Amino acid sequence: MTNAKNTSPSQSSRETRKTQDSEDSQESQDSQESPGDTERHATGGRRPNPLEVLRQARAQLAELTGLTPESVSSFEQTEDGWSLEVEVLELTRVPDTMSLMAGYQVELDPEGQLTGYRRVRRYERGRADPRSGR
Repeated sequence: MTNAKNTSPSQSSRETRKTQDSEDSQESQDSQESPGDTERHATGGRRPNPLEVLRQARAQLAELTGLTPESVSSFEQTEDGWSLEVEVLELTRVPDTMSLMAGYQVELDPEGQLTGYRRVRRYERGRADPRSGR
């Protein structure tokens, strides 16, 4: 037989303390933000920096295609957000120089969310790109 009458106020006071600690922690974080950070929160978010965009693009492309990005060969900010070309391994072969690689054009919105992608080229890892003129 349990004594629920005695534990209820105790549990209630613990929950109140947890809520207060959580609120205090949030206030502490808010007070450490710079004025620019506060403005970003007020406007619904901040624009990610280029490194964050690269990480997000690689992760989102990998999740959508199931392919592992190996490198980013081009990266630029556009009027509509960001544009990247990401190199991925499409098919592993032996020797490795015969593996099939692909370049994907990836478009992201200003917040770094992927809005579209397409494969723009496919090539063997060991071959020079004919478009480069080398």
